[in-house]
Amino acid sequence: MAMQIKRPKGTQDAVPAEISKWKTVEGIVSETAEQFGFREIRTPVFEDTGLYVRSVGDTSDVVTKEMYTVSSKGSDTFTLRPEGTAGVVRAMLENGIMNEGFPQKVYYIIQAFRHEKPQAGRLREFHQFGVEMFGTSSPYADAEIILLAASILDSCGLDKIELHLNSIGCPECRAKYREALKDYFKPHEAELCETCRERLSKNPMRLLDCKSPICKEIAAGAPIILDYLCDDCREHFESLKNILADYGIKFTVDPKIVRGLDYYTRTVFEFISNDIGAQGTVCGGGRYDGLVSELGGQAVAALGFGMGLERLIMTMENSGCEFEAAKTTDLYLASMGDKARHKTALLADAIRRAGYSAEFDLVGRGLKPQMRYADKIGAKFVCVIGDNELETGEAKLKNMRTGEEKQIILEDFMSVFGTELINEVFENGLGDEIAGAISGELGEKEE
Repeated sequence: MAMQIKRPKGTQDAVPAEISKWKTVEGIVSETAEQFGFREIRTPVFEDTGLYVRSVGDTSDVVTKEMYTVSSKGSDTFTLRPEGTAGVVRAMLENGIMNEGFPQKVYYIIQAFRHEKPQAGRLREFHQFGVEMFGTSSPYADAEIILLAASILDSCGLDKIELHLNSIGCPECRAKYREALKDYFKPHEAELCETCRERLSKNPMRLLDCKSPICKEIAAGAPIILDYLCDDCREHFESLKNILADYGIKFTVDPKIVRGLDYYTRTVFEFISNDIGAQGTVCGGGRYDGLVSELGGQAVAALGFGMGLERLIMTMENSGCEFEAAKTTDLYLASMGDKARHKTALLADAIRRAGYSAEFDLVGRGLKPQMRYADKIGAKFVCVIGDNELETGEAKLKNMRTGEEKQIILEDFMSVFGTELINEVFENGLGDEIAGAISGELGEKEE
């Protein structure tokens, strides 16, 4: 026997039994984004490697350790996207969307790839929901995307998520702050991990994000960026805090948040849960006002966030949140004999054309195995058709939830089934007049 091939490390399968969870969160994030005026955008799963080096930063963990990069037959190199923002900015510029007026607001649901140690809520292939807004430097825009993220988490049923907020200032603020950090960390250089020693001269702010226990202990006493903000950045941050307070959104100012990507400026934030272990960030984002010009466009203010869907689902599971019920088959048509199977195939086709789901026997089972299969797939109704039913033109329609059976004429099957299904959905029935109207409408569809 050949050895069974396993899925790659750091990936996972979304099997049919789990798909309703994915459908739930995908529906919530897209519907909420559209309520806020965001439109969907889709970009390639791989981009020119230079896009990520320029945008994410050559000192970030993503570029130095985590990217999946491949070479084409020529000299070009391409990278599987490790995040969504850079590709969206490239697409907005290349397709001229920045010329269509501001603000531009887009969202996406993507697969992304990072080569890192797999753990709870952190995979090498993961799914991310993100939003990006271009063309406004207003603190109301910052509050808007934070409110959008909060609305999504609230719609998911999560009420124990904490918002952590910080400002990392503009390039002028950070120039002074980086010098202060270098002065602070220099005496501890020998104690730092190898990665942080390399970062110290290039991007000392990244030391604040290190997960090494020793580096975290040293960083605990480091200067904070809020003490180095210029007047404009300080005013922007104070305005944002006031707006969030008026929205009724609770937050904690956390000077240690710097985010893991180098393109952030001013506002940075994270929504943090304690229900998924050490990797508790469910959503993170902020401003990146210099990224559009860095990638070849005009200087355009921009901001956004990313939300890992695996982490979101895990948090919802651990919090006991409800997911949409998995869709089940409306009707299973059991058959006895070849002529009956042909009849069930035609009925199933008619029912599907009317907008319902239907199945019939495809493997030649006996009646009892068919009934077990109908129960397994959660069929709402079952109808058994054999030689006798074909001869009399009548059959029994069984409600699998209540056990009630109803004798129906096969020629009227569509109208009767439609009424029975709708009555079952509403449980208390719709009344003879409404039910009759629906039956008539279904009959017209069949014709």
